[in-house]
Amino acid sequence: MKSIHTILTIAAAWLPLAASAADLRVAVTDGPAAPATLYLAVFDSADAFASNQAVVSQKIELRDGAAQLVFSGLPAGRYVVKSFADENGNAKLDTNLLGLPTERYGFSNDARGRMGPPSFDAAAVPLDADHSITIRLR
Repeated sequence: MKSIHTILTIAAAWLPLAASAADLRVAVTDGPAAPATLYLAVFDSADAFASNQAVVSQKIELRDGAAQLVFSGLPAGRYVVKSFADENGNAKLDTNLLGLPTERYGFSNDARGRMGPPSFDAAAVPLDADHSITIRLR
């Protein structure tokens, strides 16, 4: 009887943790019509965003300039999603001599920065239950 009580106590302790996990569904639009690989990275803090330390990332093929994917089981919090369409197959976001992107890219909240990426706060989306966002590539 004592072991059943122990098992139930442990299971009850894990329930709030399982309940706080959510899925972030991401739709991406306005990509190139030609085949390209879409890279997405998810960041859970301003420090992680600034240092490019994603908590999770995915890549997927764009079809007719669009894609849909899911980041499953994320803990409740605030997240930034950044993405880019690798149009030439070199697995990186190409830039010109001034450092401006030459391939399409986008951030959650359709956030834009001045002379660089947007701030974490401008691009952050709250996640405390399953949530869907759309990122428009530029």
